[in-house]
Amino acid sequence: MIVTRFAPSPTGRLHLGSAYSALFAHEAARRAGGRFLLRIENIDAARCRPAHEQALLADLAWLGLSWETPVRRQSEHMADYRAALGKLQTAGVLYPCFCTRADIAQAAGAPHAADEGEAFYPGTCRGLSREEAAGRIAAGRAYALRLDAAKALAATGDLVWRDRQRGVFAVGRAVLDDVVLARKDIGTSYHLAVTLDDHLQGVTLVTRGEDLLPATPIHRLLQALLGLDVPEWRHHRLIRDETGQRLAKRRESPAIADLRAAGETPATIRARLPLDADFA
Repeated sequence: MIVTRFAPSPTGRLHLGSAYSALFAHEAARRAGGRFLLRIENIDAARCRPAHEQALLADLAWLGLSWETPVRRQSEHMADYRAALGKLQTAGVLYPCFCTRADIAQAAGAPHAADEGEAFYPGTCRGLSREEAAGRIAAGRAYALRLDAAKALAATGDLVWRDRQRGVFAVGRAVLDDVVLARKDIGTSYHLAVTLDDHLQGVTLVTRGEDLLPATPIHRLLQALLGLDVPEWRHHRLIRDETGQRLAKRRESPAIADLRAAGETPATIRARLPLDADFA
């Protein structure tokens, strides 16, 4: 049985782009006679708000979506992520990183990445000796735990993953970044939490925007390292405005609540976000 999920972060209002992701996942499950799950990705306590979560749930219900309960909230399962992180530490595929976002952007020659968070990590701290890293930690330096992707891939061997529309991809070193898996103030990260959650919830088809294609090899690698089930993926198109810009929360894209207040109905919203072409 196909099991899909929609996993928003309650850091703001539901906009058209995220609504499309929710509708896409729901429709994939409906067409297959499968199950649709909702997960609240709220590990970032500084940005996530209960009020945003309640508004998200109300908007999704207004659009006509239904989901199984109870809803999994990541903040309630930090022990799961700590246990997974411990396995990775035991496997020796993590290292502490003391770089700030600005440090990484400067090293990568991409000054604007300090704001966008898009710079590829150049491996600055990968070669630190155990003694040097321990000394910095003892001195109170803030740090994150990064995945040593090359070492991890050497341990797992060759891996592949399958996108239902795009086909089979090999996980190669050239596309892997040493991503952050935990921070001192947050005991996990998006990459670790989402991969473990999908396994624990029995998700068999991960549907999400094509902007997350680059993250999929990392998630496949984590699955192999942790002995997790491997789903299929379906990366859908991104919803864009008339100028071609992606509709996103940070660009203040139209919120479902505002459109609703302006007289839009679930039917008119769905007409804005046609699904038939994506399932042809």
